[in-house]
Amino acid sequence: MSPLQVFVKIPAALLQYTRSVTDVNIDASTVDEALVKLDSMFPGLRAFILDESRGVRRYVNIFVNQDDIRSGEGLMTKLRDGDRVQIIPAIAGG
Repeated sequence: MSPLQVFVKIPAALLQYTRSVTDVNIDASTVDEALVKLDSMFPGLRAFILDESRGVRRYVNIFVNQDDIRSGEGLMTKLRDGDRVQIIPAIAGG
């Protein structure tokens, strides 16, 4: 069985963690596994996304394809080959 390949889109607000890398292909079967692997590639990224209790920070949204993981299984959301994961931090303004 070949590993799953998922595509992760890194937004401009997080490029400081990824050395300006905007697109990453990784093998992961859940969103949590994808975040662990991203953090091994880009230390500090996961700490920005998750809070102390390992939940997604309230100002960060994660989508798998067009689905918000909060409306499903959260970090345990299963990934399929070819899925697109987007990490979107909220932008405050006034």
